[in-house]
Amino acid sequence: MEDAEEPQHNFLWTLHPQWGGYGYTWRRDLNAIEPGHFERTTYRGPVWFDSPFAYLLNRRNAPVEESHPWRHLRRRLAGPEAQLDFPILKELAAGGATDYFAEIVGFGADGDPSWGTGIGYSFASDQPEGFRDDHLQLLKAVLPALSLAMMAHAGPLGADAGRRVHSGAIERGSVESLRAVLWYADIRGFTAIAETTDGGAVIELLNEVFETLTASLRRRGGQVLKFMGDGMLATFALDDGDHARVCRNAFDAAAEAMRAVERLNGERREAGKRSAEVDLALHIGEVLYGNVGAVDRLDFTVIGPAVNEVARIETLCEPLGRTVLVSAELAAVVGNSRRLEPLGHHRLRGVRDARVIYGLDL
Repeated sequence: MEDAEEPQHNFLWTLHPQWGGYGYTWRRDLNAIEPGHFERTTYRGPVWFDSPFAYLLNRRNAPVEESHPWRHLRRRLAGPEAQLDFPILKELAAGGATDYFAEIVGFGADGDPSWGTGIGYSFASDQPEGFRDDHLQLLKAVLPALSLAMMAHAGPLGADAGRRVHSGAIERGSVESLRAVLWYADIRGFTAIAETTDGGAVIELLNEVFETLTASLRRRGGQVLKFMGDGMLATFALDDGDHARVCRNAFDAAAEAMRAVERLNGERREAGKRSAEVDLALHIGEVLYGNVGAVDRLDFTVIGPAVNEVARIETLCEPLGRTVLVSAELAAVVGNSRRLEPLGHHRLRGVRDARVIYGLDL
């Protein structure tokens, strides 16, 4: 549509503990789509409440007027009919925009909390006459179909799990073999902490520790599969051929995470709060990755001997006086690229043969 010359925005509300929505912006001068995430706090401040989308949502339960349904908003930005009643419209007008159109495509009559309220779109034009009627008719006709595609693309699943589920891996027993670095962390002495600490303070501690650990994974390709009480399991998939690089990323994430936990503990002690030591084990192996569970409740997870072994290795951290332990299999892959200290052969519960364990020098 040649008249839509200024930025085009769309965003999707979603059920996510951190992000309230996902957004995409296209600009003519860049000719590229810029993705973005919006924190939930965004929807509690003036930027949101003074926006056209907040206005449209507030009207959704009002009687629908024939000439102005709640989900549509049109504003002229130039000339005698200009109506700059939202801050964003003033910004667009100052940048040369002449016309503005916004619409929200809702997901059902009452919405679906698992997918969010719907998708909001906005378009601006800098053509002197603004949008023609046929332009707006075209937008209103295609946006519902586009919304279905966006909903499937940005649904409430992890990146890799979402890709696999959208590719059809939705049935119980739908699994595949995966070679990965396994990253298992656990809070040392958590039972004693839980027994002597207020419940709310325990939840706060868990949230801060898990966020600290997860932060080191995000930019290195690690994927958190699950939080299990006071523990967490993450993977680094070895499916791109550069296994050495993936293993280095896992080691770098481990070292960064342990240093960050140490800083967190210092800050918590200064604030008079309970601190927590974290133990971490790294292993490598073949696992089965996919849907496991009951007919009406599935868990997208990994299973296999390697998963059990990494959990057993973690239990050796305290008796060996280490915070990060590495299996011999993973040590063989990284070679001399990391400072690893052999700690001898050790028995792992449920594993027949003793295994050589290494300590990671942070």
